[in-house]
Amino acid sequence: MRWQLFLTVLVFLALAAPAAPAQPAHRNLRQGNKAYEEQDYANAERLYRKSLENESTARAGYNLGNAIYQQGRYEEAVRRYEHAARHLEDMDARASAFYNLGNAHFQHGETEKSIEAYKNALRLRPADQSAKYNLALAQRLLKQQQEKEKQQQEKEKQQQDQQQQNQEEKEQDQSQQGQPQNQNREQEQQKQDKGESQQPNQPQDEARNQENQARQNGLSPLTEEEARRLLEIIQEEELRVMEKMKKEKGKITKRDKDW
Repeated sequence: MRWQLFLTVLVFLALAAPAAPAQPAHRNLRQGNKAYEEQDYANAERLYRKSLENESTARAGYNLGNAIYQQGRYEEAVRRYEHAARHLEDMDARASAFYNLGNAHFQHGETEKSIEAYKNALRLRPADQSAKYNLALAQRLLKQQQEKEKQQQEKEKQQQDQQQQNQEEKEQDQSQQGQPQNQNREQEQQKQDKGESQQPNQPQDEARNQENQARQNGLSPLTEEEARRLLEIIQEEELRVMEKMKKEKGKITKRDKDW
């Protein structure tokens, strides 16, 4: 009898031993859920972690991911949701894990990964309207991002092409400017050798031209008084010619004999 009683006690202890740590784990999980509902996410995180220390379950890991997500640590929440999505056995719970995984990727700026997560959620729960809406939103955002990146690339390419064109034009201008300058120098040197002015075609006034012409002809330029007197002489001569013409016009000119 004592031997049988001893065996019975051992069997009872063996069966009861695994259940002992599960009780505080379950208690911490429930307390964590309550703190989460009260939006005390930091305390909820602490309780979920204690629950996982006592018993590592996918459900506690999923809840821990929610608490972390609510505190804005999206990259860390992604790892929790990925683990839960792989290990949760319930289809609806896995769909929720994929849905929240999509939200975490989206908040972390990983739009393409969020799209894939929403698709996985819809494969498990096709009627999920929230997943459909978020999927459409992420797809639209991704398209806008791709178009913006394409425009930015085109703009950068245009700027590079313009810079290259400007550089080529600058080099061409420098090349073209170098040769005429050399030619001008050669022409100026030739004119200097010939005794010509370096600045041809400069306008000169008429008086200076006349003076130069007079000097070339060996004549001295007229003074103002001499010029005035010369003009009076010319006018008197014109008057005498006109008088003479008037007198001759009053006479009848005889015609020569007709042949």
